[in-house]
Amino acid sequence: MMEEKNHRNKFYSLDNAGFLYTSIASSRMSTVYRMTVGLAEAVDKAALQQALEQIIHRFPYFQVTLKRGLFWYYYEHTEVIPQVEEEAYYPCKTMRQRQGKTLPFRVLYYKSYIHVEFNHSLCDGGGGLVFFQTLLVEYFKVKKGIVPKDLGNAMDIHSDVDPKEFEDSFKVYHKEKVPPPPGDRKVYHFPFELLDKGEYLLLTGIVPVAPLLALAKQNKCSLTQYLLALYMESIQEYIQGLPMSEKKKRHQRIAINVPVDLRKMFPSITMRNFFISLNPEIDLALGYYTREEIIEQIKSYMGLYMNPKYINRYISRNVRNEQFIFLRIIPLWVKKLLMPIIYNRYGERGYTSGLSNLGVITVPEEIKPFVKSIQVFPAPSAESRLKLVTVSYDGKLSLSFGKTSGVTVIEKIFFRKIRQLGIPVKIETNKR
Repeated sequence: MMEEKNHRNKFYSLDNAGFLYTSIASSRMSTVYRMTVGLAEAVDKAALQQALEQIIHRFPYFQVTLKRGLFWYYYEHTEVIPQVEEEAYYPCKTMRQRQGKTLPFRVLYYKSYIHVEFNHSLCDGGGGLVFFQTLLVEYFKVKKGIVPKDLGNAMDIHSDVDPKEFEDSFKVYHKEKVPPPPGDRKVYHFPFELLDKGEYLLLTGIVPVAPLLALAKQNKCSLTQYLLALYMESIQEYIQGLPMSEKKKRHQRIAINVPVDLRKMFPSITMRNFFISLNPEIDLALGYYTREEIIEQIKSYMGLYMNPKYINRYISRNVRNEQFIFLRIIPLWVKKLLMPIIYNRYGERGYTSGLSNLGVITVPEEIKPFVKSIQVFPAPSAESRLKLVTVSYDGKLSLSFGKTSGVTVIEKIFFRKIRQLGIPVKIETNKR
């Protein structure tokens, strides 16, 4: 208990990714992403609330509220207990953290679904998954008395808090005097009409993972690279189908933003943000790309840039920007005005869309019969309009799009290509 008390009433400075997300949050770009589990029976709200209360002490760095300093935002531990709510609005809506009363995550339920939504200023998908899986294990302990022999990736809520769980790993692993990466070049962006502010559509295609893995192996690439190639090819097909009057658009670059979990490259156990993003691309000015050519382009790009030396260029750039004396002395209210403008100009300038693969998600064998599906959805984006997150669970791959536009042309092309490979696709959506 002494270990736990030492982490209470504590200030947590935001990592540089966290500060960015806090500064640019809006009704169109909420910076809130979602993790969803579909159960075999209706959710018991009381059991879910009890499970949440029983695990929250193990995540003191999540039981926080946003505070406003003179120069920076920061998180402060709070005794506020998060409350489970029934979902009643669009997913991933903005979290009004400025009041200092709400936590940077929420737990929702609807019928047989549990949703946990995280503000990206708090954590990335790696940290969010640990909390999500811990909550799920505790829910079945409360609801059915199930105590798994092996927790898997869930946290032991009776273990001590390791200070490294809330460290800013960007600062720990960055190196001085490393040159920054090259700047991003302008790429193609979807011209689709935006939905009203606050509206957000989700569309998931569920496919068996085995045949896709076999195709990736056949093409000597990873599953992520194969999906990335199919996605790029789909966007290329859409652009190539534009009328000749839009010829200029037909000769642009397509770049896909691919987050890289740095915990796989550095020995970090942080639950906060610790990732950078790479932007593999194809240049349509050079001509039409076959699928095989796109795969080779992606493999070459990843082979060149996916190493600690190059990745540290991104880490060091981010840390150096945060430590830049001019930026440090600008009052927070000025930063809040400037950051959305700068981000709109440069933040998503370098990519058309995003694809994040969180890999294989497992749950303890004892609760597996009660867990039917797991899906993860990206945070809304005004500029990209369409992003994709993939996870696999129990032999099924969920390909989940988040959309700030009602246009479905890209997804239709993408899933048609998968069906043409002889792979069945089941579609689910929240569109009313």
